[in-house]
Amino acid sequence: MMACGARLPDRLNWLRTALVEYIEEEHGHEQWILDDIRAAGGDADAAAAATPDTATRLMVAWIRDSVEHGNPVAFFGMVQVLEGTSTALATQAAERLQASLSLPNSAVRYLTSHGSLDIGHLAFFEQQINQLGDEDLAVVIDSANMFYRLYGAMFRGIQARSAGRSAVEELSHALA
Repeated sequence: MMACGARLPDRLNWLRTALVEYIEEEHGHEQWILDDIRAAGGDADAAAAATPDTATRLMVAWIRDSVEHGNPVAFFGMVQVLEGTSTALATQAAERLQASLSLPNSAVRYLTSHGSLDIGHLAFFEQQINQLGDEDLAVVIDSANMFYRLYGAMFRGIQARSAGRSAVEELSHALA
């Protein structure tokens, strides 16, 4: 997020203010997720130290490359996918995980809060995106399309590992 703000051209200086607000809002969320892992009986330290799966690494690398070498507004395509998916699925996913795994409320705090919390994020996102010109908006849309593919590949990798298949094989099929 900071790299995006640093690379925005002067004509999009107004967008830096929105990024600062977004950074403040998102700061510390990784700790919240680690706390949920602990509450579920998992090893949060191992999760924090683990190497991300292939699709996750590709998502991060793609958005970094887009911000650093393309148009930094591509970052907002990722935001649309993550926040939009969260509003649609987070609360429902938390309820299903909690019921199927008999988890305490403390193990799904992040998910249960983000379904409704991200509705506000999407409204804020929409206000910012509606101010972009056509060229920048096209970059956001292209980025969102790529991110939907990569985000889907991440979930297909989880499903593949659950079924004993290679996540890399699943990723290559998903992106073909």
